[in-house]
Parts: sequence; C-alpha cells; structure tokens
Amino acid sequence: MKHYVGLDWAKDAHAVCVIDPAGQVVDRLEPTHDRNGLADLVRWLRRFGDPSEVAIAIERPSGLLVDTLVEAGFVVVPIHPNVVKASRSRYSAAHAKSDPGDAYLLADLLRTDGHRFEPLRPLSDEYRALRALVRGRDDLVAEKVALGNRLRAVLETYWPGPAKLFSCVHNKAALAFIEKYPTPESARRLGPKRMASFLRSQGYSGRRTAEELLERLRSAPQGLADEHEGEARKAVALALVSTLRAVKRSIAQLTKRIERAVEELPNGNVFMSFPRAGKVNAAQIAAELGDDPARFGSEKALAAHAGVAPVTYASGKKHGVGFRWAANRRLRLAITTLANNSRQSNSWAKHVYDSARSRGKDHVLALRILARAWIRVLWRCWVDGVEYDPDKHASARPHAA
Repeated sequence: MKHYVGLDWAKDAHAVCVIDPAGQVVDRLEPTHDRNGLADLVRWLRRFGDPSEVAIAIERPSGLLVDTLVEAGFVVVPIHPNVVKASRSRYSAAHAKSDPGDAYLLADLLRTDGHRFEPLRPLSDEYRALRALVRGRDDLVAEKVALGNRLRAVLETYWPGPAKLFSCVHNKAALAFIEKYPTPESARRLGPKRMASFLRSQGYSGRRTAEELLERLRSAPQGLADEHEGEARKAVALALVSTLRAVKRSIAQLTKRIERAVEELPNGNVFMSFPRAGKVNAAQIAAELGDDPARFGSEKALAAHAGVAPVTYASGKKHGVGFRWAANRRLRLAITTLANNSRQSNSWAKHVYDSARSRGKDHVLALRILARAWIRVLWRCWVDGVEYDPDKHASARPHAA
C-alpha cells in the first residue's frame, strides 16, 4: 500500500503526517530539529516502505531537513507556501492554520495532485559546495551594504563630511578617510597637499581633484551632536569601520574560493562564456541551476522558476500581466545581473534592452525582458554542454558589432 507524507517544518520541532490512499491518517510524529530528532524521523519514515518509493511533501526546497531526507533516499516534493495557503479552504471554512493541519494538507495535496509537482533532484557535491559559498558571499555582501548604511547614518549626525565626500562610504578610500579623520576637528587642518597625498596612498581613481573634494567636504552641513555625543558617535563610527573591513576581507576570501570552484565545475565554462558574466556571476547562476537540466524540464519552466516570465491574469473582460512573485529570488538576481552586464558589451543584448525601453518599459522590467531572452540561449547551451558562441546565435547576428 502506498503512503503519502506531509511535513510542516518549524524551527524547533516538525509536524509529520502519513496518510493512506483513501486520505485516512495512518500515523503522526513530531521530531525535534536536532541530530537525534532527524535520525528518529528517518528511521520512522522507513517503516512505510523503501525510501525511493516514499514521497514527502514539504513547503521548502532547501535546508538541513531537506538535505537529510534527500541523502536518506526519500523523494522530496517541494510545494510552494502559496499553494498550501490557497488550499486551506478545501479543508477548513475558517482557513485556520496549525502545524498538524498543514502536515495533513501537504500529504493530501501529494495524494490528490502529486502529478502537478516536481520532486526535488539532489545536487552533486560540487554544486552543493558552490551553492554554500555563493549564498554565503551574497549574504555577506548584503550585510556590507547594511553596515555601510548604518555608518552613513551615524556620520550624518555628527560628521557629514565623509558621507558628502564619498558616494559609497564602505569603499577602501572612504573607510581609510574616516579612520584618519574621524571628527570635523581632526580634518580642520586638511589642505590640498595632504588631501592629494591621502588620495594617492589609497589609489584613488576618481575624476575630481583634491581641491574639488576639499570644497565638497567643507560645504557639507555641520553635525548637531555636542562634544560628549560626538565622541560617542565617533566610537560607533570607528567600530563600524572595523566591522566593515572584516566583512570585506571575508568577502574577498570567499570570492577567491568561488572563482576557483566555478573554474573546476564540469560545465563551469558554459556559464562563464556569456558576455561579461565573469566568474562570480557565473557561479551565482550555476549554484542555483545545479548540474541537471531535467530539474526544470524546459526553458519555459526555468524562466518561471527564475521569476522572469510574466504571469497573465484573465477573467471575463479583465486581462493583465503581472510580476511573478513565486520564484527563486537568488536566481532572478543572478540572471538579471547577467542581463544588465551583458548590455554593456553585447550589441544584441543592448538592442533587446533598448527596444523594451522604447516601448515604455522601466529599467527593471526591461532587464527582466532581456533576462528572459538570455534564458532561452542559456538553456540551449546548458543542455548541450557548449559555450556561448555569438556566431551561432542567430538572433544576435543582425546586431553584431
């Protein structure tokens, strides 16, 4: 007898429900999210048949819990939370949510609509390692931006000069300037010669002269903090500078590992061959796609997964096209980054982007249109295992430089 398993995951303990082909509950379990709890879950699930024949519905496609189940040989079927939310009315008029109830709902969705969902295909060890590196670096980059915003906010309360001087307060020159001149008083005797010397020491490549930068510094508004508060703000600013330096060092270290890892992938050269993809962006795409095109089935499915295929709404006389929210956001960012970079050097990509803008599309939508176009090409190269060749890209030939 075939059984269906629904698993509603949580931080500390999970709700698991097993039902039979008639939809009747066979058993329930609430394993804890620790080593012993996950081991107990795997042993308990094996009571219901060979792992390769036990399908488990869950709302999330990744994480330790999912990895544990996949490595144990179970068939894991991710079902998007929006599907679960929309299905609650089938089981309760009150739309009430409970962990055991959602576990049963997931199992029953697998029983009645399992043919609509694709089982999760495990990544190879190389791609799992790459994904860990890429996602870790992306999270650190986001943290760097957040810390930079906090630093700017602190500076604007007592020493707005550096925030006025540098458009990006977390770059090398800005951090060095704040460390050297952490208060308005410390920069009071700063003249053109000292400024020029400082800029040379930091390898400043901006277009403004030392005199122009000094004028911007002196034209900045005065901070409103008094002496005691100013000293406190200075301590906070220097602490943020120190933290930003550490985060940037970690990003640089991870970047080097990612660049080596993507070069060693069996099809890493495919992703790196696209215009201005580079190694990091290629690694971001590869980490989210994995090594098996069968995970998506077609380029249309891939476009939908990446969130660059629009959603059409049609009901009666109403018709519209909307943004696809249910998507892999990391993949969407990686693909749109490729699109944005490629239009700087590839004439076909520039033509697709410019055509979208000429039709009244804003920058973000034009990038998604270009990303959708690139996915058709990327899919073909990925499936065939060949590098991108502009000479074989028929649509690009009329726009070749």
